Amino acid sequence: MAWYAYGIVEQHALLGAARARRPFPIPTIQGINGSQVMGYPSGDFAVIVSAYETSTLNQQSALDHARVIGECFKVGTVLPFKFGTVFDSDEALRRAVRSNRRHFAASVEQLRGKSEMHLKLVVRDGSLREAVSQVLPPKVGIEYLAKLRERAALDRDRQSKAKTLSVQVHRLFNPLAEEVSCKKVDSGGIVLDIAHLVDSKHVEKYQNRYVSAARQLKNCELAISGPWPPYHFLRGKNVKAAN
Repeated sequence: MAWYAYGIVEQHALLGAARARRPFPIPTIQGINGSQVMGYPSGDFAVIVSAYETSTLNQQSALDHARVIGECFKVGTVLPFKFGTVFDSDEALRRAVRSNRRHFAASVEQLRGKSEMHLKLVVRDGSLREAVSQVLPPKVGIEYLAKLRERAALDRDRQSKAKTLSVQVHRLFNPLAEEVSCKKVDSGGIVLDIAHLVDSKHVEKYQNRYVSAARQLKNCELAISGPWPPYHFLRGKNVKAAN
């Protein structure tokens, strides 16, 4: 039987003191395409799976995948698998867990009792946008080189702002760990996507800092979401489906 895999949790998070030897249903969660979600036991862990028949995975499937991970996160530490992870047989699933067991154990130990919070900062700089045209002249020459220098200066300014903002945000929220990405927006300015790893017991305190941060980070649009499973803080690479 083929299995669609959502992620992995410790057995006791789902069963308490009991220990399963065979796949067991998790009746409170519905999987992709309305499928039954089950726990596939492997030692101290259980892989969260659904029986899988060849079908097209779509955007709704991705949402279902994330929902299942979110529901499991409510009861314990969950290590999400990449969307679309399918094992062609029971043996393929067991082999993948065996080969990654040490990695799973280390990740669970690192992430137990922790949550991911997400911040999005949009910084728009109208003065820079007006001063420097983003359209380069069609011919190589003095004007072309001048525009290149201006664009490079604008990019350096954005990078400097992004670094400064990242440091400010870290000081304001004081996370256990962080992952930061930065990109330009077509209308000018930058977008910072920041994932913070926090102690789950301190999520409310973290959320309360949002109001203070919104006041201090002037000329920024700030949005916060979470708590989420710690997607950005998994150790190493995602488990691979072994056939």
